[in-house]
Amino acid sequence: MSEANRIVSSQHLVSSKSPELSEFEFGLIIAWHAFARWMTRCMTAAGVKDMTPTDVLVLHHVAHRDIEKRLGDIAFVLNIEDTHVVSYSLRKLAGLGLVKSARRGKEAFFSLTEQGHDVCMAYRDVREDCLMPGFTGTPEDNAQIGELARLLRTLSGRYDQAARAASTSSL
Repeated sequence: MSEANRIVSSQHLVSSKSPELSEFEFGLIIAWHAFARWMTRCMTAAGVKDMTPTDVLVLHHVAHRDIEKRLGDIAFVLNIEDTHVVSYSLRKLAGLGLVKSARRGKEAFFSLTEQGHDVCMAYRDVREDCLMPGFTGTPEDNAQIGELARLLRTLSGRYDQAARAASTSSL
């Protein structure tokens, strides 16, 4: 593909080593914003307004496998570096009556309330009604989505490694 036909957000960042990476980054930017918009609107349709994308992610992770979770574990799994961001979301979700905490020693463990479970199931219903009709469910399409998910996890590792290198770099 010629350089002029590449769809990128910042032409000055395109590297001859991998011009496709700049295309990927632009795709990631617009995909993230579309996904964030989707999460908040889906949650509104499920009955809870004014939640941020982080709030939605934290709620669904607390619901994941119906196992109590610690603040640090939630932040780690969601790859959120600042635990204060997760702590703020958990306080907000608790204030909405969606999560509760239980102290064990110095640790707090978070789980869903019955209302939180109901909201997660309502979110799932909206997701099934609004998002899933756009997918065929064929093995070929699902395999492509799975491969893309693996690629995103691999690239997130590279970006995390590069972020660590940049934080110790002195130009």
